[in-house]
Amino acid sequence: MDPPLSSTVPQEDFLMFHQMDRDLYKILVTNLSRDPSESMRLLAMWLWLEKVGFPNVVKNIMSLPIILINEIVDESMICLSCLTNNNNASVIAMSSYEANDIPLLQSLMEKEISLKFFLQNRVEAIRGVEKTRREDCMSALGDIMQQAMMRNIADRMVENNSFLFGSTGPMNLQFGSVGIAGAMVQQQSNNNGGRGGIIPADDRTLFVTFSKGYRVEEWEVKEFFSMAYGDCIETLFMQETQANEQPLFARIVFHKVSTIDMILRGASKVKFSINGKHVWVRKFVPKRANTGRIMIPGETYGFDFGATR
Repeated sequence: MDPPLSSTVPQEDFLMFHQMDRDLYKILVTNLSRDPSESMRLLAMWLWLEKVGFPNVVKNIMSLPIILINEIVDESMICLSCLTNNNNASVIAMSSYEANDIPLLQSLMEKEISLKFFLQNRVEAIRGVEKTRREDCMSALGDIMQQAMMRNIADRMVENNSFLFGSTGPMNLQFGSVGIAGAMVQQQSNNNGGRGGIIPADDRTLFVTFSKGYRVEEWEVKEFFSMAYGDCIETLFMQETQANEQPLFARIVFHKVSTIDMILRGASKVKFSINGKHVWVRKFVPKRANTGRIMIPGETYGFDFGATR
């Protein structure tokens, strides 16, 4: 058995070889505020996929805008759950899934991949992902992981101190009949700017993804939902692309939250067919960076997505 690369080449060269993996890991734990340990397992799974015949997984993920990287992470977590879930009923249910249940991940691959692939290769995948995590990721990403974990601890300490001391000094813990819970609600109300009953746009927004290779136009999306639910759309934001490029996602802000409830019907993700083209919709959940700044489509993030391994 060949020794791991990390033990046969200088550390500087090893880190340079994994520079793109390190850049993607930084996006996960910093810009998307993902759990450092969980993110390392994801990198290990993506690298394992490259080893077993799915080339350029990391490179293709890095070519996406950050909001779609977040979607890829969500889909990849479902794949990991196929490997780690020992519940027989859950495994049987997952075995009936098709490739289009992980549409974005499938769109990055040069050959078909599905949740069934992970189930059929479960033993090999578990061993391969763990071996990659231990031999490659720990050496290539360990320093970033440690920094992210320390930063998370510091952020939690700051948050705790912010509650106890506020912005103008120590809070008076003698709340009388209101109690601590009431004070927290009041503090949250103050932080929200006293918006009262106004429902923020993010809470009335669906995130929509499209299949690569099947272009969906803005008018098609508007027409589909308007025909089904009436005059329901306040604003629709399609991904900004070049003239010859296909939008891969959109955000739809509805007038009412109840419209979203009717569309999802209690499910976390729903698939529709718009003029024969599959689209997936789910509730929009903005991701916050450690600075508290919301990550939204159309914002410049300062990463070079054209890097090569």
